[in-house]
Amino acid sequence: MNSREIIWFDGEWSTKDKPVIGLTDHALWMASGVFDGARSVKGHLPDLDAHCQRAIKSAITMGMAPKISAENIADLVREGLTQLPHDTDYYIKVLFFSPGGFLLPDPDSTTFALHIFETALPEDNGFSATFSPYRRPDASMAPTEAKASCLYPNTQRIIREANQRGFNTAVVLDAEGNIAEFAAANLWIVKQGTAYTPLPNGSFLNGITRQRVIKLLRAEGIPVEEVTLTTEDVLNADEIFSTGNHGKVLHCNRIEEKTLSCGPVSSLARRLYQDFTLQSEKVTG
Repeated sequence: MNSREIIWFDGEWSTKDKPVIGLTDHALWMASGVFDGARSVKGHLPDLDAHCQRAIKSAITMGMAPKISAENIADLVREGLTQLPHDTDYYIKVLFFSPGGFLLPDPDSTTFALHIFETALPEDNGFSATFSPYRRPDASMAPTEAKASCLYPNTQRIIREANQRGFNTAVVLDAEGNIAEFAAANLWIVKQGTAYTPLPNGSFLNGITRQRVIKLLRAEGIPVEEVTLTTEDVLNADEIFSTGNHGKVLHCNRIEEKTLSCGPVSSLARRLYQDFTLQSEKVTG
């Protein structure tokens, strides 16, 4: 760990990593773990409360019983950030896992941890994407309503396969063959000035940044439609961009062999989100 990283676990803050999972723990061998990610951007905390609430919901979905409230988590985030400099950006990782249990996790063993570490928001230099041969499961196949760690090996193989073919990431289809999202972010296209994003259907998370950008664009008078999208819709788009916690709003500059510019709606979405961030709560200390 470095000087711009901090962990809260078992009632105390530490700048040293804390091994907390043993060989016999349910979280290791049965994957009873969830997380959520928020951001501190130069001390600003956009939608922190929503991320903390989603972490609680994810844990409950996975059969755990959190002993801490979303409000208490947010307070701990603020407390931790007062111990770090605010001239940079941080990733705020909220974790729940269950050490106890056999096939099912023991709800009473539900454990909370918080990890805050420096990770700059990426520059919007454009990213390339291909269509993945792998798909997202629907809600009848996996706990897709949770931000569950067990879902991420699929994300990892999607990105790994795309990287091997020379792309930064991939567009992923749902079980029905329609567009779900990018490998690790929600997907948007723009056609003739209207922004389109896949209608949540249980195969991907209705991202917090996604929800925020919908509100921001509509408030600015940009039409936004949540619809079922096909691969043809994506290939024929005027603009493509992503929303997600790590990069917030980033434009796609190549889909398969088609090149794209950072268009006016993509640029506006990023600027609106940046303005929203600067107006959000700020931690001092």
